[in-house]
Amino acid sequence: MSSLTFILSVLLFQLLCTSHPCQRILTSAAAGGRWQLLQKSIGISAMHMQLLSNDRVFRPLMVQTDVWCSSGAVTPNGDLVQTGGFNDGERKVRVFSPCSSCDWQESNNGLAARRWYSTNHILPDGRQIIVGGRKQFNYEFVPKNIAANTFDLPFLFETNDREVENNLYPFVFLNVDGNLFVFANNRAILLDYVKNKVVKRYPTIPGGDPRSYPSTGSAVLLPLKNLKASAIQAEVLVCGGAPKGSYSQATQGEFIGALKTCARIIITDPNPKWVIETMPLARVMGDMILLPNGNVLLINGAGSGSAGWEFGPNPVLNPVLYRTDNKIGTRFETHTPTKIPRMYHSTAALLRDGRVLVGGSNPHTYYNFTSVLFPTELRLEAFCPPYLEAKFNNLRPTIVGPNSMSGISYGKTLTLEMEIRGKVEEKLVWITMVAPAFNTHSFSMNQRLLVLGNDKITALGESRYNIEVRTPRSGNLAPAGFYLLFVVHQDIPSMGIWVKLQ
Repeated sequence: MSSLTFILSVLLFQLLCTSHPCQRILTSAAAGGRWQLLQKSIGISAMHMQLLSNDRVFRPLMVQTDVWCSSGAVTPNGDLVQTGGFNDGERKVRVFSPCSSCDWQESNNGLAARRWYSTNHILPDGRQIIVGGRKQFNYEFVPKNIAANTFDLPFLFETNDREVENNLYPFVFLNVDGNLFVFANNRAILLDYVKNKVVKRYPTIPGGDPRSYPSTGSAVLLPLKNLKASAIQAEVLVCGGAPKGSYSQATQGEFIGALKTCARIIITDPNPKWVIETMPLARVMGDMILLPNGNVLLINGAGSGSAGWEFGPNPVLNPVLYRTDNKIGTRFETHTPTKIPRMYHSTAALLRDGRVLVGGSNPHTYYNFTSVLFPTELRLEAFCPPYLEAKFNNLRPTIVGPNSMSGISYGKTLTLEMEIRGKVEEKLVWITMVAPAFNTHSFSMNQRLLVLGNDKITALGESRYNIEVRTPRSGNLAPAGFYLLFVVHQDIPSMGIWVKLQ
């Protein structure tokens, strides 16, 4: 993608989160979900995507330096912080507040090191950690109020494949003990970032094939459950990628089939082991999105090659649903295909109404719309998972009140009023909290879902109920900030409401 083009304009699109939009504007339909074409052209190819607490993904902004292949996260007060990029943007820190008149505010040399293809994660104290990047085997923090310098991370050097890398945009997740799970290439560590100490090394994924950029797979921290337990289990799922040698072969015009496996591991287990599962479709450069009911959507990507200019042919058009709690062997469902290939530099993000916004795809050095197999893609669409179908309306909860909440504290009782028109199965009603993610290059940074459960349901009459839950007990489970809160009934989620945890 042309860095100049991306400097001049940023994705314009205001989300219209009205009730069940997938039942009205349809481009294709089947039992496995529906697709909407939202815009024929948004003016740019969406390489980065973040849902903000005002229900906007972005609006027209003037970016002053090159944000190409940068990273980001949202602060506890709702500001988007974007770090690094290419050329004049590589050490910049940009802050955007979600207001109608706000624009980017940039800090010159706000980073201690050049950051390109790095990963950000919000921390329990409100800071962000920026991990890795091209030729950067270290990490640092923003803001610089506590630690101003970089901290060496030899693990990133160890996972760097010569002349290929295969360790960029590392998968980083905050574990329930406050340490960071850091995955690069084909293995992971648990990092105490305060003491700059590796406290655990996880085994290599069986087979040893790389899963990190440019052999790009994706990963999620699976939903955190049983939050009142003294010991909370945390699991990570890594899917797709490219076999060893794929990038080098792609540079020569030979495209090796993508990986068809996922690897799942309990990162809190004292003796953790990867469990391998087989996907219905091989996928490289795919995205993994946590849905409000706790399932995972695999979307976008290619069936062969690797990330890079012209290196990933054979688009994978079908989203695949991964049912997190099903028995192994029964977890995957293939859904309705899109008509738009989403290749290198595609993006996806969960919206408040339960749709998944999909944009981008530009496997060219510059914008190219003619005489190429996969033109630069400016169209914006949304995938509507099956839970949005009209046949589930009687099961679908509606949050009656409040419409939003700010100032929610840790470890407190939270009460929502909801409406469910059909028969209510109380044991199959629960509340989830989702942290909207910064999505780029097949990884959703800071993506997190907590299952708050259902402590008590009280019938109020006329299909209305109060539901009580306990909020997370600490920032290790849920760093302070804005979350989407959903009520889920028999796997069917409500529209979300914004809450601010502090």
